[in-house]
Amino acid sequence: MHDAPVVTKRRLRARRALGLVLLSTVVPGSAQYLAGNRAVGRTAMRVWGAAVVLVLVTVLGLLIMRGPFLALLLAPAVTSTLRVLAWILFTGWALLLLDAWRLARPIRLERPARLLLSVSCVTLVVVMGFTTSIAAKALLAADNVSSVLRGGGDSEQNAGRYNVLLLGVDAAEQRVGLRPDSINVASVDAETGRTVVFGLPRNLQGAPFPEDSPLQDLYPDGYQCDDGACMLNGVYALGEEHAELYPGTDAGLRATREVVSEVLGLDLNYYAMVDMAGFESLIDAMGGITVNVARDVPIGGGGSSVSGYVEAGEGVHLDGHDALWLARSRHGSSDYERMARQKCVMSAMAKQLDASVLATRFLQLSEAGRNLVVTDVGAGHVAELADLAMRARALELDTIDFTPPLIETADPDFPLIRETVVNAIRTSEAKDDSATGEDAPATAPSEVESAETDGLGDAEPQESFAAEPVVEADLSDDEGAVEVADVPPICSVS
Repeated sequence: MHDAPVVTKRRLRARRALGLVLLSTVVPGSAQYLAGNRAVGRTAMRVWGAAVVLVLVTVLGLLIMRGPFLALLLAPAVTSTLRVLAWILFTGWALLLLDAWRLARPIRLERPARLLLSVSCVTLVVVMGFTTSIAAKALLAADNVSSVLRGGGDSEQNAGRYNVLLLGVDAAEQRVGLRPDSINVASVDAETGRTVVFGLPRNLQGAPFPEDSPLQDLYPDGYQCDDGACMLNGVYALGEEHAELYPGTDAGLRATREVVSEVLGLDLNYYAMVDMAGFESLIDAMGGITVNVARDVPIGGGGSSVSGYVEAGEGVHLDGHDALWLARSRHGSSDYERMARQKCVMSAMAKQLDASVLATRFLQLSEAGRNLVVTDVGAGHVAELADLAMRARALELDTIDFTPPLIETADPDFPLIRETVVNAIRTSEAKDDSATGEDAPATAPSEVESAETDGLGDAEPQESFAAEPVVEADLSDDEGAVEVADVPPICSVS
């Protein structure tokens, strides 16, 4: 009978002890305010309250003004400061929790209650430390991202679209001057994210400069030479040779943007220049990609011997090294086949970089991306573009390469190129304007007849679209003749 009050008292002590610890976990400083140093507790709760307000303001800002707030959060000074503050707050929180354990007087508790209290404190500290570590890594990843998003591009829509120049540079190949091997423009619908990718071959000759280009006076009839050496991928080096004409800018990039914009008839918003060799680290950070390979693709060749093959098969899983060679390999193939393989690899990366990969490998991906991409996309616009990219993943990607037989690269029909661009975008947009709203299969023009008028605005839309051919061509002769043979796609994504 006399033991009942004692048991009740012990239970109350245990509940009070656990209550202090849990209260200190949720509101740091509350245990000190109630059972310890009230000044310390009051200060800690004020700091905690300020932190909560800061988080709420940030969340509200991202909901209302996402662009400006994201740009602020991605500023290097902000991410570095927040990373330091995160560890300071964790250290203070852990010390207050341990002090709450002391204020709970565990020595007065029964052994089971004392053990539960101690284990709870240690577990909470470990969990919160792990959470803080993840937050710090996320802030470090944000810092890596901010180092890439330098800004300077045009965030204004062009006829309801964003047009992004994508340049692939194979830095592993020892060549004098920078010569992009992969030249594409992604035209993205600003509402739906539906995308059309236009591919320009690197050996396109006679590319015109716009009238306001500093190089137009030097090449009034386009970038062409008697020996056929003036090709599209040489415009970058040409711009660098005439850097005095482009003061204060990347002359090579500026010249390339001008020419590509004039060839396609599209105003460009942004550019992204990608080091092809950097794909290896990025794909490894993703955990590899899975593609279908129609035939063995050599690893090596050119100036070195073939050391192996990316073997053919369905659902082939490739690490960064093999994926890079699938995109890069020249041995026994043409530039046009290589263009198709590069797009296949990029498509696989875009489709297979899902939320689970981002969540588990975000730091590795950000570190790989920092060494992979140079772009003029600003931090304030990256959220909108990322949303569009996520929408685009659910849609078929339309791809059009201006290669034979559609375009003769040694003597290209530029009005036909621009007309094809207009019709392709019109056809792409019509998919979203249809009554059913169903996604039509990805298509590309097999043949587009030249408009009878000089202006693109008067051209009749061409609705005859067929599956895009992958072509092989022989460009070895001096006359620039091209032999074309249709072959099945070498690489595809399920």
